[in-house]
Amino acid sequence: MASNAKTVAIAMSGGVDSSVAAALLKRDGYNVIGLTMQLWDYESVGGNVCHESSCCSVESIDDARAVCQSLDIPHYVIDVRDDFEKHVISNFITEYMAGRTPNPCVLCNSMMKWTSLFAKARLLDANMIATGHYAQIVHGDGKGRHMMLKGIDDGKDQSYALWALTQEQLARTLFPVGRFSKKQIRQYADDMDLKTKDQEESQEICFIPDNDYGRFLRERLPAIQEQLKGGEIVDTNGDVLGHHNGYPFFTIGQRKGLGISVGKPLYVLDIDPDNNQIVVGDKADLDTNGLIAGSVNWVSIEPPQEAVEAVVKIRYNDTGKAATVLPRDDGSVRIMFNHSHQAVTPGQLAVFYNENRVLGGGIIMNRLFHD
Repeated sequence: MASNAKTVAIAMSGGVDSSVAAALLKRDGYNVIGLTMQLWDYESVGGNVCHESSCCSVESIDDARAVCQSLDIPHYVIDVRDDFEKHVISNFITEYMAGRTPNPCVLCNSMMKWTSLFAKARLLDANMIATGHYAQIVHGDGKGRHMMLKGIDDGKDQSYALWALTQEQLARTLFPVGRFSKKQIRQYADDMDLKTKDQEESQEICFIPDNDYGRFLRERLPAIQEQLKGGEIVDTNGDVLGHHNGYPFFTIGQRKGLGISVGKPLYVLDIDPDNNQIVVGDKADLDTNGLIAGSVNWVSIEPPQEAVEAVVKIRYNDTGKAATVLPRDDGSVRIMFNHSHQAVTPGQLAVFYNENRVLGGGIIMNRLFHD
């Protein structure tokens, strides 16, 4: 295949969004190549109790291939299971063992889709890649930074998990479905009678299809529960209220499954891996003034020297809260909320917005507790 600036390699998951993205690209005149990444298999991660069709299953690969055939575009499967294990799954386990709650989608995006996918695309003489994410890019065309915007469908916007993309990556990326609503995408798939038109969506972590990360950790680290059981559950005064079977099985803000009763609801406030303790307290104790975020990437603006006013989201379904983002000398940021926020969770993401523009984001390191 001759090198062509209009040749695009698209990540094909076997879902409706990437299927329609491929169709839209072909409609717009691109030479399209479908690429499906095999990231893991059910034998290695377990949890496929219902044998459902999902990302990386044989069924999803077959669905992606069928869509490519119907669109008359080539399709390739890329085996990146070793890299996914090394970069994503290993980090996932390490973060939980450190008492944090990771978001593996960010690492998957940066290390897999925008590294492995780019590498394969170049071998196929494709100068651009595309995905079925609900987000938008305004390319700078040499006159400024490439900007990332939310997808127009607020209910489906996925920019929260894409904040780590660099300017170089954005320059060679297309998000064809970001300018449409999910309803429109479904209708387009139906009009074209794509095989994936009725494909259901999964909200779980892709490599934990049963959504039981505790089961996943126990299977990966068989000795974990025996080693960590008997750890203390303490209140904010340090008084012991009970015992737990392993701190990695808890998350900030959790209320159910604590195994203790004191006559009122209690919530997980902190996870202390060094002392094998879970700290619990009242819901109001979850209030924080702000947070420190590291591994910061500035997307739509140059790295600022002064404080930036923004709306900050601390989880995918968070509507966001007004805050001041203060750059620090070490490249991290201090985020101070105008009003207190609840359940800020180390390991999760803080993404800063100005209206629909993604200014940047980082990984939550520490919380700043409400006085």
